[in-house]
Formats: sequence, C-alpha cells, structure tokens
Amino acid sequence: MAATTHPHRRSRAALHPLRSGSARYLVTHRSLLWRTTRNELQARYAGSHLGRIWVLLAPLLLLVVYSVTYVAIFHTKIAGLTTWEYVFFIFSGLVPYLMAAEALANGVVAVLSNKSVLNNTVFPIDLTPVKSVLVAQATMIVGLVVTVIGSALVGDLHWTVVFLPVIWTLQMLGLIGIVWFISLLNILFRDIQNFLTPVLMIILIISPYAYTPDSVPTSLRLLIYLNPFAYFVVAYQQVLVLGLSPGPLHWVALLLLGIVPFLAGSWFFATAKRVIIDYV
Repeated sequence: MAATTHPHRRSRAALHPLRSGSARYLVTHRSLLWRTTRNELQARYAGSHLGRIWVLLAPLLLLVVYSVTYVAIFHTKIAGLTTWEYVFFIFSGLVPYLMAAEALANGVVAVLSNKSVLNNTVFPIDLTPVKSVLVAQATMIVGLVVTVIGSALVGDLHWTVVFLPVIWTLQMLGLIGIVWFISLLNILFRDIQNFLTPVLMIILIISPYAYTPDSVPTSLRLLIYLNPFAYFVVAYQQVLVLGLSPGPLHWVALLLLGIVPFLAGSWFFATAKRVIIDYV
C-alpha cells in the first residue's frame, strides 16, 4: 500500500516559511549556496594584480571619498559628534546602502545572466538572486569592521552594537525578497534593470546617511519616511555610533521591511517562475 501524507502535516509544512516557496532552498541547498557564493567572489577578482584585496579596497575608497566630501569640502557636522564620530556616522549609514545597491544591481539580472542553470536540478534557479545578495555582503563586512574597530579606537563603541546582527539579518532578508521579485519581472520587462539605476541614486539622496532626519525641513521629511531604506540607515547609525536602540515602532518597521518582502518574494518566485522563465 502506498504511503500517504497526513493533510495537516502538508498544510503545516506549506505554512512554514523555510519549508515552502523558494525559501526552502536556503536550507536544503545551504552548503552549495555557500560554495558558489565563495567561488563567485574569487572569480570576480581573478586575474587582477591585487586580487582579493579589492574586496577591502573598493568599499574603503568610496567611504573615504564620501567622508572627505562632507567633512573637508562641505564642512558638514552634526551637533554632539566629533569629527571622527561623524565620519563613522557616515560609514555606518553609507555601507548598508553600498551593499544594497550592489545586491539589487546584480540581483535584477541574476536569472537572465544564469540561463544555463534554468534546468539544473543540482543548483535551483531560485538561488541565483540570493547569491547576488550574499556576494554583496563582502562590502558590508568590510565597512562594518572598519566602523566597529574605528569606533572602538576612538573610545566610542557602545553596547547597542549587540543589535547589529538582527538589523543586518532583517535587511538581508528584505533584499532577498526584493531580488526574487525583480529578477523574474525583469524577464518580462527589461526596462526594470535600466530603471533601477536612477532609483538607487534617488534612494541615496533621500537616505539620511550624512545627516539626521530632524535636520530635514518638515515639508521634505515625508520623503525620508516613505523611503524604506532610511529605516535601516537610521538603525545602523543608532546602534553603531549614537549608542541608541531603535524605538518600538522603529523595530516594528524593520521587522515588516525584512520579513514581509522575504516571504512574499519566496512565494512569488516559486509560483511565477514556471510561467515567466519560459520567456527567457
């Protein structure tokens, strides 16, 4: 007699976020995902003279340029922060943006750029957008290490740094969910990958990485509140530089911005890929 699966067990498995949708591959294929992510990082700088040093050098150069621009050229300053504290304030807000911009820019073309794995039963196509997000974490790691070590050296490292892994994880989950959406939709609407560039620039401009939301005129402050990324920028700055914990409503916003896109993107990719991938 053929074995049968209890309907309640099936329903519980379907409702579990890591047992249904594309998210299940993050568990079942985690070792393979890690290996391919590591290989892509190695291949990115293969043949260059500096090699893996670029993983460290590229984000540091950008961070130095932005810091010099605001501190030495614009003479921008935030009340209550020393020059070095302000530099790390910029770092803690800009690094998450650089990571997110890299993840989205590579994630939007992840499916189109990996047509060879469409019918691959070993490496599910669902993981190619995820890999883009994971590769971008190299930038995040470098920037955060610089910020944490720098803050410690100037005697400004706060206990609130313990919240960093939670905020970081929520941002990654949200980005994975977004790239699950846009990587598939980009197959049907190729303009998405071109539209993403100005969108990322707008997000950079209205993200308070070099200023505080309170310093923005009231008439324009709504732009910051409507920017989902701003909630993460402020959270990083609070726990890394200001020694503050995000408030209750701020935590709710972070949880929603991380978990909702992740679950929705997981369901969408698993459901729509059977139809949309036929257009590749």
